[in-house]
Formats: sequence, structure tokens, C-alpha cells
Amino acid sequence: MYKSSEGSSGGMDLDDLVYALRNFPGVTRKKSISSVINFLPKQAYTKILASYGEDAAVVELGDRLLLLAADGIMPALLQANPTFAGYYAVLVNIHDIAAMGGVPIAMLDILSVKEQKVCSKVMQGMESAVKKFGVPIVGGHTHPDCDYDAIDIAIIGTAEIGQAIFSHTARIGDDVVVGMDLDGFYPDSLPYAWDTTTRKVAPILRRQMLIMNKIAKQGLVHSGKDISNPGTLGTLGMLLETSGKGATVDVNSIPCPAGVEMVQWLKSYQGCGYVVTCEPENSQRIIDMYSTVGVTAAVIGNVTNDNQLVVKQGERSKVMFDFDRDIITGCKPSSTVGWESVELGK
Repeated sequence: MYKSSEGSSGGMDLDDLVYALRNFPGVTRKKSISSVINFLPKQAYTKILASYGEDAAVVELGDRLLLLAADGIMPALLQANPTFAGYYAVLVNIHDIAAMGGVPIAMLDILSVKEQKVCSKVMQGMESAVKKFGVPIVGGHTHPDCDYDAIDIAIIGTAEIGQAIFSHTARIGDDVVVGMDLDGFYPDSLPYAWDTTTRKVAPILRRQMLIMNKIAKQGLVHSGKDISNPGTLGTLGMLLETSGKGATVDVNSIPCPAGVEMVQWLKSYQGCGYVVTCEPENSQRIIDMYSTVGVTAAVIGNVTNDNQLVVKQGERSKVMFDFDRDIITGCKPSSTVGWESVELGK
């Protein structure tokens, strides 16, 4: 099932690969976040440990951390497959909490309805995901008379003090490790949604959901993020941008399923996938922990201080993002709230 990515780019050279990934809508659409961040007022609160640029906001409450996130589903997915839209509305929120090393607790939904048939399919998808992952929807709001269909979900989770995994805390010299479940498929009409969950039973999915929590409890990583719509390198780019760091990555070291071209794979939303950075001596332990839940992981590069994401393939290299000039989300260290109060891995 697993192959080296060497020779798997479908005839696309490195320049073309980098161009395709830089201009992938999953990446370019994130730029609008920068205008929202610049609009919202910023004020430091001692109990808010992280906000902009993270998969979930982190709030200290007594002896626990609360993790809060929200996600909406793109109209294109809702139109193409309402059942998957409902399912993924749950899944992406669970990923946001899991990526932070947290345990998902409960969700709220906002459902906007134009066509009852579409609404029913969305609800079926949500119901399926809730049953598989065991995270309940406990309330929300319904707009029954809209001129459009939409589904948005918010989630709350929890983590131990000092054990949240952040995006902004990559360190120079860290290994970059990616872990993905290679046992999946692309559903019809969804060429960039690598589905690893709908055909699996609940016990393995729930173990996968909690693997980052176990990694966090052992203090093995400095930073991390779930591989979402920007794809593998786009997600790494967001992490580096938020950390104010760069990285050099070897494309040939990225795990990839047999029969899938690299450009499609690197654009794909992962049904279970993470990118983390860690001290090199911890990399094998992390890879081994991922393997216990059916996730294939590998070291693909290292974190640098040159503020660029450089992609290598064989003897060639190419700058994919130069964060002195390029914006993915605009979530740079200067846009954070309360981060200076966080001490990781203690």
C-alpha cells in the first residue's frame, strides 16, 4: 500500500509541482483570513493562551484547558455531496481538537435550509460521524427559511495544562514529521478528499482521534497541525508562517499510497493526517505511536530559520513559500494573543 513518492509525480517536474501547490485553491483561499485578523480587535487576556493561527483557541479554566473551534463546509462540497458535507462538518471539527492534543467533548451545529432533501442528507452524514467518533451534537440553531443550504459546526474540547499542541511553537532544528492513514479512497466527484473513515469501524477511528492526545501527554512534539484543505505542504506552510520559521522538505520522503500521483496527494484533505515538529531524538517514537493506530509516518525535513518553505526532489530544490513576501493566512507571531504565557512540554 505504501510507496516512496520518488517517481510518483506523474511526470510533473519540481517547478510545476510547486506552482500547482502554491496556486491550489485550498491554499489561496486561506489568504482572506488575513483581512479578518486585521479587522478584529486584539487585546491580551491572561487566560487566553492561543487564538489566531491555531486549529483551536485555547483558554485556561482552573486546572484544565478548554479548546474551542468552529468550521463551515464549502458550498462546492455541499452541492456535490450533501451527505459527505454533513459527515465532514463533524470530522473537521474533531480534527481541530485532536490536532491540539485535546479530547473532543461536544458540538453545536448551525443548519441553514433551502431544500429539505439536502437538509436530510446533511443530517444523515452528521449522524453517521457522531456515531463513529462518539462526540455528540448537543444543540445549535436552525434557519428553516433560507435561500441557500449551509452547515456550520462549533466544538469544545479539553486538554491538560501544559499539554496543548500549538502551531506557533516550531523550533529551529526540529524534524518535520508527517503521519497519514494511507488506507483510503477518493469518493466520486471529490478528487481531493482522501476518505479513510467512512469504511472503518468506530474503535479504530476513536483510537486515531486520540493519538495526538497520547503524543501530547508524553511531551514529544513542539508544534503540530492537522492536514486540512491546503494539503500536506500547504498545512506545513501555515504552521511555519505562524511560527515565524522556515523548513526544508524532501518530497520523495512523503508517504503516499500506491497508484496516487504526488500532486493530487499533496493537495488532499486527509481523513486522518497530521504534520508535527519535534526534536530529532523523538521522531521514531512518534512514528511508532502513529503506527499503532494505522497511521504511516515519516521524517520529511527539518525546521530552519530562513523563513522559507523549500521543497527538494533529488538534486533540485525550489522555494514554495517565502514568508517575508508570501501570505497564506497572515497569522504571524505578531498577530497572536497571550502566547507569551504558554510553556510547552512541561
